Amino acid sequence: MKITKFLINNRLFLHGVLALVLVLQSCSKEEKANQPASQGAQRMGLSVEALVLQTDKIEDKIFSTGTLLPNEEVEIRPEVSGRVVALNFEEGSRVKKGQVLAKIDASELNAQLKKLKVQEKLLQSEESRQKQLLDIDAVSQEEYDIALNQLNTLEAEVDLIQTQIAKTNILAPFTGVIGLRYISEGGYVSPSSLIASIQQIDPIKVEFSVPEQYVGDISEGSKVNFHVTGLGDTYSAQVYAVDAKIDVNTRTVRVRARSSNPNNVLKPGAFAKVEVVLKTFDNAILVPTEAIVTELEGQKVFISRGGKAKSQRVKTGIRTERVVQITEGLEPKDTVVLTGLMSIQEGMELKFKEFKEPKLEIDIEQPNVAL
Repeated sequence: MKITKFLINNRLFLHGVLALVLVLQSCSKEEKANQPASQGAQRMGLSVEALVLQTDKIEDKIFSTGTLLPNEEVEIRPEVSGRVVALNFEEGSRVKKGQVLAKIDASELNAQLKKLKVQEKLLQSEESRQKQLLDIDAVSQEEYDIALNQLNTLEAEVDLIQTQIAKTNILAPFTGVIGLRYISEGGYVSPSSLIASIQQIDPIKVEFSVPEQYVGDISEGSKVNFHVTGLGDTYSAQVYAVDAKIDVNTRTVRVRARSSNPNNVLKPGAFAKVEVVLKTFDNAILVPTEAIVTELEGQKVFISRGGKAKSQRVKTGIRTERVVQITEGLEPKDTVVLTGLMSIQEGMELKFKEFKEPKLEIDIEQPNVAL
């Protein structure tokens, strides 16, 4: 009986010990299972991608739409009525300032001028005789003044006819490209008749509007880039005038800029996508947008110091779709972490699996936003 009780007691003791061991092992496994993965990563080192910072150029821009305009444009109309006897231009051709574009019949005016010239000679002779007689007191001053007045009146008529004759030659007011003509040789024209239009398109203007909040940032000399539908190149222009008033309906102000157009590729009336450069930063520190961590206290990035993660508060400036300008908090050659930002902890060991190229590509198709 005593032996049986001893065996039973021993078995209960062994079962208790075994149960205790199993419980301890289970707790140990549960603790290991519940241990944060980041602690393991902290011991092993987190694998990340990084960027070594260098300074780069960035431009603060706003975007708008505009229209190309000729630098100068004039409708060619005659100043006198008459029959067109000559047209001296080809449609769409280049003409020079002072070139005779059209000639109106001036035969009647020339005849009137010839008649007046004959009368002018007679009156000049009469005025000369009256002057000689006046000098010897043979005629009165009144008689001489009548002769002189007649001569002056006739000379004024001669000048008038000569001016009308000059207007029968229709001249190009400036060097440019002439458009389509609307008259034919032999047709009768009056001052209301349109002969053609002439445009100066080198240089060419681009007109666009900007919101009123940017008026103070745009002035004479500001740089403008623009693209034209159908042309792949980017063209540059320089602002030469800003409208003195703001449109009350759109709250925008009109701006005009000039661009060179030596090959006449740019045509007036074309639609233009305009980029206005407000400011240029030649030595800006730029980081990819994904490297910025936004918190209630502000914005920060993670950098590597001695192979360990360190959070760094930053202040930002211009933002594009791809990059952000850092105005405070970072220096050139700092190593900025780009990936694994949600897993990084202060002081964590870092392993770099890839370094990005220092040169960042800036997307000029997206508007910049000042933060």
